[in-house]
Amino acid sequence: MKILNIAIQGVPGSFHHQVALTKFGEETKILSFNTFEPVAKSVANGEADFAVMAIENSIAGAIFPNYELLDRYELTIRDEFYLPIAHQLMALPGQTLRDIKEVRSHPMALLQCKAFFAEHPDIELKEDIDTAAVAKQISSENWKGIGAIASTIAADIYSLEILAKDIQTVKSNFTRFFILQKQKESLDYIPNKASIKVTLKNEKGVLAKLLTLMSENDLDLSKIQSVPVIHKPWEYSFFIDTVFENHEVFKSTMENIQKNFGEVKIFGEYISRK
Repeated sequence: MKILNIAIQGVPGSFHHQVALTKFGEETKILSFNTFEPVAKSVANGEADFAVMAIENSIAGAIFPNYELLDRYELTIRDEFYLPIAHQLMALPGQTLRDIKEVRSHPMALLQCKAFFAEHPDIELKEDIDTAAVAKQISSENWKGIGAIASTIAADIYSLEILAKDIQTVKSNFTRFFILQKQKESLDYIPNKASIKVTLKNEKGVLAKLLTLMSENDLDLSKIQSVPVIHKPWEYSFFIDTVFENHEVFKSTMENIQKNFGEVKIFGEYISRK
């Protein structure tokens, strides 16, 4: 049985790492990168079989640069995964919250714990590349007075002590991840969700007509995000997630949009996990 190479942003103990092990099993080989671009590149060049990439959070919203990576590297969405996010404040053992003068973590994690730190204004917050990477560095460098926001698993892996549990502002906090691959393949299932990009013609009322068409064909929009088209002032593309019951109607609607409204790019057709 082939051992799969799975690319993630982050180190062991990160949320991406959790999703990778849950989706592909403990026997997979994890390829860790500091940022998202080499994650996408590793799939595009065949180094990784799949990638796990966060795309949006229920509190902080979309991670828009990752949509651009998905588009630029011509990746295909194989599946989506929703992970409940619980943030723990951790530090070297033997310290209390009063000893912590600085907390480092990924910007998303800091944003999701904003209310907690509003009650602790003496703690300085610093952005870092990854939640678990900070936990690892605190452990390896024996940093006292510095805390990390990361998962319970990260605290276990790096032998840190949790000083405050579940500090995220909203307790029902989820991050949505895409499972990405290089090649499109024939589906052995009937999808009910798709992620697409539509680049509309620069015509009056075209967006309204597009949305009306999708509604009339029972394509529900679960997400729509606009982005300017580079080198074409006042023209826009739209990243859209749509949920549907009839796959054939979805395909015919995409053909209609391509013919009458603008260019359509389908990033992936998959099963809705929400």
